[in-house]
Amino acid sequence: MTTPRAGAGRAPRPLAVPAGPDVLSILPDLEAALTGRSPVLPYAAGSPPPDLPPHDPADLPDGLALAVGTSGSTGRPKRALLTAGSLTASASATHEVLGGDGAWLLAMPAHHIAGLQVLIRSIVADTAPAVLDLQDGFAAAAFVEATARVDTAGGRGRRYTALVPTQLGRLLDDADGLAALRAFDGVLVGGAATPAVLVDRARSSGVALTLTYGMSETAGGCVYDGSPLPVSRIHIDNDRHVVLGGATIAHGYLGEPGLSADAFATDPDGVRWFRTDDLGHFDDAGLLVIDGRADDVINTGGLKITPGVVEDAIARHVPEVLDVVVLGVPDPQWGERVCAAVTLADPAMRLTTADVRSRLRGILPDSALPRQVAVLLQIPQRGPGKPDRAAIRELLGEALRADP
Repeated sequence: MTTPRAGAGRAPRPLAVPAGPDVLSILPDLEAALTGRSPVLPYAAGSPPPDLPPHDPADLPDGLALAVGTSGSTGRPKRALLTAGSLTASASATHEVLGGDGAWLLAMPAHHIAGLQVLIRSIVADTAPAVLDLQDGFAAAAFVEATARVDTAGGRGRRYTALVPTQLGRLLDDADGLAALRAFDGVLVGGAATPAVLVDRARSSGVALTLTYGMSETAGGCVYDGSPLPVSRIHIDNDRHVVLGGATIAHGYLGEPGLSADAFATDPDGVRWFRTDDLGHFDDAGLLVIDGRADDVINTGGLKITPGVVEDAIARHVPEVLDVVVLGVPDPQWGERVCAAVTLADPAMRLTTADVRSRLRGILPDSALPRQVAVLLQIPQRGPGKPDRAAIRELLGEALRADP
């Protein structure tokens, strides 16, 4: 494959994205961006406007609409270059898979790709989005109220929303929240791995749940319930990395020609591809299964442990746990020790490392049993639903120093 070389597109201008209902004020800017002649660089209002990194205008693609920040769990932030064609292809394919155009409820920050796509899908479908005010945090009662404001007439009778797993879990625990979820014809959940136990609860409760996988570099979710969107493709390379291709793929990173050449390529047929940092495989039904990030694999005592397997076991067999992130922390004896950061459904409860290990013994191999479990008030995040692993690792280190 060859590295793509774009044409001289227009440089994006910074666009402040308000929180709360005022976010609708940026719809005209997004509509102009989707013409491919007025690109923007969204950032959270109240934060300093970002400086454009030095870049070669020849590296900007024709039809550029967004330079949107990545929000991965590791690495320094980058700005993915998305054209109007990539964004509208993603929006149209999403509606096709969900069963038709609909009215959307925005329930996450709109300066990230997941929130931006809710607004872009609304523009493409010519529907008016409702907005959940997150300025004071996420609350089930506010979600219920916002659901009632979704304009089903404008959306041809169909209602959609997009959530991160933590939001889904809180709504499932609230009777009115669950009723509101059932009112949607499609509930997209992504941004982070969704525990299987949470998926089972939602679907058995009548929620029209769709698991999404994607990132800024793919214009948001491009794999739904393990299958690519009609405009997308999936490949697993020889190193087990997930490689995503098709019409939604970005044209590189703003001002990062070296990183762009490493991550993006165009094949002889003109299909763009993006090599992710995730490891994966196809199951017996041909559906994509994400095994975890390549740099998250834990090497303990010479054995490799995939954090997602441990996280799933904790979610299934330790019901006190609300959220969990498993990672490796340096250890002089084992190389790395398997550690888990958790939040509890009831913060007043007590959960020890010994409790978790005893629950999981016989379910996981001994090498995968957590050697440290730290109970946190909340999981640090980078972007919607993305755990901040560097911050979590630091908190685990502090907990270990306090209670070795």
